Amino acid sequence: MLASANPDKAAEIAEILSEVPGLVLLPRPASVPEVVEDGATLVDNARLKAVAIMEATGEPAVADDTGLEVTALHGAPGVYSARFAGDDATYADNVDKLIAELAAAGAMEPSLRSARFRTVALVAFPGGDELAAEGEVLGSIATAPAGANGFGYDPLFIPEGGGGRTFAQMSPTEKHGLSHRGRAFRSLADKLREYRE
Repeated sequence: MLASANPDKAAEIAEILSEVPGLVLLPRPASVPEVVEDGATLVDNARLKAVAIMEATGEPAVADDTGLEVTALHGAPGVYSARFAGDDATYADNVDKLIAELAAAGAMEPSLRSARFRTVALVAFPGGDELAAEGEVLGSIATAPAGANGFGYDPLFIPEGGGGRTFAQMSPTEKHGLSHRGRAFRSLADKLREYRE
């Protein structure tokens, strides 16, 4: 079972995990309410979501949590990335707040805009077994959004090895090859294959 209710994230996870032979990802049931993500870490939040869906359905469930950590903001927004501009924030709201926070911190030069994206991917199984994997990518924050692909902070994040382009300027395949989520779920896929052997 896929724990994420975010359709953008769910599509990325399904595409990345499609390489695991015999793995079938089922969408999160609409009857299962939103999980409150009040964990102190990315691992905590991924576990909260996976366990809640596993307990509600009786099926193994996969979840992730992702944080953008900006050096000039002392690691913010971090675990609060999805709700940086408030509980009901849109992607654009979060992007606007990040740009404003960096300006307020005086971090306008590229050398002052370093950041990293981290994802923790976790599967919770009935019976208590758990598999987890982490992926990260280093990069920097653009001074203005660029690109029309992706979601979230993708128009602002310029990953190392991406030729100076934001994630939003890349095709999904290019992004998955470099991204934190791609790295986390490819690692999780390896662990799933070992677990099933």
